[in-house]
Amino acid sequence: MSDSSSPDSAPERTSPDPQDHLDDPTSPPSVAVEMPGAQGIPVDENGEPDMRSPAANSQYTDKDLQHLSDLEHVRERPGMYIGDTTARGLHHLVYEVVDNSIDEAMAGFAKTVSVVVHNDGSVTVDDDGRGIPVTKHEQLSEELDREVSTLEGVMTVLKFGGKFEKGAYQTSGGLHGVGVTVVNFLSQWAEVEVSRDGSTWSQQYERGVATGPIKKGRPTQKSGTKVTFKADSQIFSTTKYSFDVLQKRLQELAFLNSGVRIKFLDERNGEGGDYKYERGIVEFVEHLNRASDALHSDVIHFVGHREGVEYDIAMQYSTEFTETVQSYVNNIHTVEGGTHVSGFRSALTRMLNNYGKKEGLFKTTTPTGDDFREGLTAVISVRVPHPQFEGQTKTKLGNGEVDGIITSGVGEQLAKYLEENPKVAKIIVRKGLLAAEAREAARKAKDQLRKRKDALGGGGLPGKLRDCISKNMEECEVYLVEGDSAGGSAEGGRMREFQAILPLRGKIINAYKSREDKVLANEEVQSMIQAIGTGIGADQDLTRRRYNKVVIMTDADVDGSHIRTLLLCFFYRQMYQLVAAGHVYVAQPPLFRVTHGKTRYYVQTEEEMKSQLLERGLSETIFEAEDGRRIEAEQMRALAGALAGMEDAILALERRGVSLKVHAMRFDPVTGKLPPLLIALQGEENWFHTLEEVEQFLADRGAILDMDLAEEEAETEQSGDDASAQAATADKADQPERLVAHLTELHEVRTINGGLKDLQPLGFGLDDLIPADRTGSTTPRFEIVRGEDVRRPMEDLRALLPEIRAAGEKGLSVTRFKGLGEMNAEELRETTLDPANRTLIKVNLTDAGAADEMFRLLMGDKVEPRREFIETHALDVRNLDV
Repeated sequence: MSDSSSPDSAPERTSPDPQDHLDDPTSPPSVAVEMPGAQGIPVDENGEPDMRSPAANSQYTDKDLQHLSDLEHVRERPGMYIGDTTARGLHHLVYEVVDNSIDEAMAGFAKTVSVVVHNDGSVTVDDDGRGIPVTKHEQLSEELDREVSTLEGVMTVLKFGGKFEKGAYQTSGGLHGVGVTVVNFLSQWAEVEVSRDGSTWSQQYERGVATGPIKKGRPTQKSGTKVTFKADSQIFSTTKYSFDVLQKRLQELAFLNSGVRIKFLDERNGEGGDYKYERGIVEFVEHLNRASDALHSDVIHFVGHREGVEYDIAMQYSTEFTETVQSYVNNIHTVEGGTHVSGFRSALTRMLNNYGKKEGLFKTTTPTGDDFREGLTAVISVRVPHPQFEGQTKTKLGNGEVDGIITSGVGEQLAKYLEENPKVAKIIVRKGLLAAEAREAARKAKDQLRKRKDALGGGGLPGKLRDCISKNMEECEVYLVEGDSAGGSAEGGRMREFQAILPLRGKIINAYKSREDKVLANEEVQSMIQAIGTGIGADQDLTRRRYNKVVIMTDADVDGSHIRTLLLCFFYRQMYQLVAAGHVYVAQPPLFRVTHGKTRYYVQTEEEMKSQLLERGLSETIFEAEDGRRIEAEQMRALAGALAGMEDAILALERRGVSLKVHAMRFDPVTGKLPPLLIALQGEENWFHTLEEVEQFLADRGAILDMDLAEEEAETEQSGDDASAQAATADKADQPERLVAHLTELHEVRTINGGLKDLQPLGFGLDDLIPADRTGSTTPRFEIVRGEDVRRPMEDLRALLPEIRAAGEKGLSVTRFKGLGEMNAEELRETTLDPANRTLIKVNLTDAGAADEMFRLLMGDKVEPRREFIETHALDVRNLDV
């Protein structure tokens, strides 16, 4: 469940996005329509173009059709390969590379996967698998009519990989052989280093194109693959990764692959994790239930395989009233379930019903399947050789045979468990009976609501509802407003034709840890149910809704956030279908109001504000150099784009204590690049451009890298008996002490090198980014020219972006808002109620399991997990109300 804090949020748009069709392969591209008779095409008797005429045919030739290369097609239509180019698609790049490493682990060839997010936003994924083969690939070389290594084929050719042959990977999440290739194609730069056959091998790429052949590096006894890439800002709307999103997925993969160690480090904040779970999904269930009280101490665990399908299922009941089922196929999270989930549910209901009847536990009521799943936490992981997913997003398994395999396999093992553990069996069945009784009590409460509605007449609407005039449900909206005072402001600012206001007094009941009948007895809950009109729970009927949008509008303080969370919890528990269908929103006031003369508009984020100022400042701006060069129009826009792409990387480099001016002395004029590799040895810094230079330096000094030394020591410890270890120690004592060097890769430098390449066609280079020693010179090195009178001198290119943004702010009045709580009726209407200006955040259920886990953590009975969450995320708080 996500709102404004999630990368999956969907802000309401007031105008179409011209890039939408690029991100969605199902959307047709825009079509230019010309008037009849244009370009000499005759018209018919109705005035329409006569497309049967020879003139019309002559306009449609072979030049209208073009063939795109794999690289061009991926960069032109990235949505076809990674879903979209928002934050979701950005994170998908990491998943694609990690999945390759996990596939090695699933096949039994890897034990450790390391993921590092660097300061410049680049990512490194390293594993200890077999390593991608680096030898010449005969078939590919023949097809491309040049010598191509297997490694280059994997990185630069679509539909080329090890997922098509059964012998390579029996079960795999990546089925299409496009993953790491697409990552390379959508990256500003990428580098892969393979360790195998006693050596390291590396190759670099820029926007999907290899910059040179594979190079052999230092000797090593390791094996594995290390991929480093920087997502291309020309493709993605954001290139900033979310720590929480990556951390959740990597920990999840560690749970699903018992014994595999996954290390995660985010250099931007120094946080990370080291995940290894020997008991696999049993520990996953314990993790999900950490904020709940378990009804039985042990986690019930089923493992089996039939007809090539492997299943691994763990379950435990708690005192909660909700069902939490996380399902996976070949490590892919199937958020919509599928045949593996339906098979598990069938087995669970049948076996518990059989046991309850046999033991005579059902006197007056027989629980249903929903009753038996109340309080259930389960993780279902299956591995299917040839999975069939419904939809391109792989969210629902469609293999019919898996249903029967899970039903029979789990049914047999569950029946045996219930017989051998009668105490636990009776606890589970009685939990289902209590749920059935609560369901009956809730049914009576709903009947009372219906009777009350009929008695009130006139639709049974609550008296405090300030309804709208329109009867057209599709245009109607209801705002759930915190308190009567805010309700008064909303009442004064609303558009009465289609906007209704429902003020809520105080905080509604916690719908997560209260039974349904108690929730329904709450007065504020009754008001919402009556106003919305759909009913609740299984009886919910969306065709009866009175409003197309239900908007939660609370203050930005602590109380407002708590009320918003309680409301979201209520909708998640009692009106799930309303949320899933996309009818629940959270009001999100803009961060900035911009006034220009009589024109006023709103900007949602700081990044958007900077981007708009830059675009506005570029208008009619000319850039002149001392040597007479003049940059304007599209060249000016390209220059600003190249500088913006380097801006954060240069700042990150300087935060490391590396001055760009000093580092420029190590610039290689032949390659046009700065050195990204730093060797620290005996207190001295040594910089290198390539790993080959590093290897030669180490050989000349007789030195070894600290990571290679650690590798040697680990191999000695694992080599066998104590005598061998003692002999190795004695040999080491007889040898002179070796020099140990430390290698640091500055990934920010690779990003800067990419920006320098973009600057080159414009006639600029590294020296232009650094202030020059110009003693005695009176002529400005660079100038921004606007109109006839404004000339702004600059001593380096880095000053250009701030100058352009400052120029863009001229003539504007920019107001920064604090939140809903301080707005009067006029401001509330202007910023949050008026559809022409407002931003509504649609609440999505893209990951219902994650939503349930968060509600359980924040709204459950246990205090300790909630305290741990607060301590972990305390420094992430941006607006603290104290």
